[in-house]
Amino acid sequence: MTILPNASSLSSPLTGKTVLVTGASRRIGATIARFLHAAGASLALHYRNDQTGAAALAAEFTAVRPASARCYAANLCATGAAETLVAAVLTDFGGLDALINNASSFYPTPIGQIDEADWNDLVGSNFKAPLFLSQAAAPALRERRGAIVNITDIHAERPLAGYALYSAAKGALLTLTRALAQELGPEIRVNAVAPGAILWPENETRSAFPPAEREAIVAHTFLKREGSPEDIARSVRFLLTDAPYITGQVINVDGGRTASL
Repeated sequence: MTILPNASSLSSPLTGKTVLVTGASRRIGATIARFLHAAGASLALHYRNDQTGAAALAAEFTAVRPASARCYAANLCATGAAETLVAAVLTDFGGLDALINNASSFYPTPIGQIDEADWNDLVGSNFKAPLFLSQAAAPALRERRGAIVNITDIHAERPLAGYALYSAAKGALLTLTRALAQELGPEIRVNAVAPGAILWPENETRSAFPPAEREAIVAHTFLKREGSPEDIARSVRFLLTDAPYITGQVINVDGGRTASL
């Protein structure tokens, strides 16, 4: 006889679970947090500078379920910040079931103009922070047979012209995803979601995509349209709630763009 899950477990599969989302105050990070909270999770919301956005998101969540979200400020590029953040989350929530490494910096770095500040920022946010957060969280995640989801980029495997350092840092995160799946299994599953054209950069002074370039990128997708933050959030939720035999994998959420790059 097949026993089907009850309706409440289907609608709230993360009830009783705690998830740490980095870069959670806005854009894709905030959307991921909303999807996971709607699935029943309690959220540890990391932010670097946007205290207002993080506080508003936490208030939104706690209005639905009291004590279901807390905010944590940290510069994850700083030495020891990852360990301090994880320790605070464990103190406040009593455990951890999932880590979403979403926080990221993105801007062009033409060869010949890359300096150590670029290195520290791009490698720090896109590779160093996920590595040390995963390492710090691993004991707690093992206890609950948890999961890690890294937000990479389709350009981790196919570099974007003018963005050599960013692409290399995301490439390192992609390799780290597979390495961690090997190192942390069988207790912890580790996967990645790689966005394509989802949200254009906000900092147009350092990362300009003129309208014609945006149109060309979208035209190169099979679906001929931009994706949305919700597309990324659905994939993250799937990896946490409905993928018990998936680890060491990358889901490209790109409208088919990488299939013809």
